[in-house]
Amino acid sequence: MQKTSGYLAGQLLIAMPQMRDPRFSRAVVYLCAHSAEGAMGIMVNRLFEGLNFTDLLEQLEIPPSPACEDVRIHFGGPVEGGRGFVLHSSDYMHDTSMVVPGGVALTATVDVLKAIADGSGPRQCLLALGYAGWGAGQLDAEIRENVWLNAPADENLIFDRDLELKWQRAIHRLGIDFGSLSGDAGHA
Repeated sequence: MQKTSGYLAGQLLIAMPQMRDPRFSRAVVYLCAHSAEGAMGIMVNRLFEGLNFTDLLEQLEIPPSPACEDVRIHFGGPVEGGRGFVLHSSDYMHDTSMVVPGGVALTATVDVLKAIADGSGPRQCLLALGYAGWGAGQLDAEIRENVWLNAPADENLIFDRDLELKWQRAIHRLGIDFGSLSGDAGHA
């Protein structure tokens, strides 16, 4: 089991309204790793279009069960779009699982998909294809440029199935009225 450490690992990144990259418009990203070398996270409020979990299991030759019916596939980000990641509660662990500060884990093996398919997987999970990634210093620069806000994360927000309101709920955690957000950074 690998552990991560880093400045914002385990927090949510919330795209500011003036986000110019349409892939991240109104995005909420759970940050799994953040260090001097870069950052990696999973977008938690956007579905992946055109593929469902049962189809994915069939492609991987994993027999589906009734436990699979409610599993949705999320668009995790624009990097490595064909690679799967599962954010999940820490009641399920694999030797390759990465524990993120705050108690959520990330597993990227077919074993977690098999466990979800047969009903022995984690209590809560979010399956994503792709991830959001930043090179060394890139995310820090974007935060200084007022592109992202960060907020504390919790399992309720990460795994909530209501994707439409997740962006607003994440901002609300900061006590901010999202209608009053500005893209201009203040300097003293």
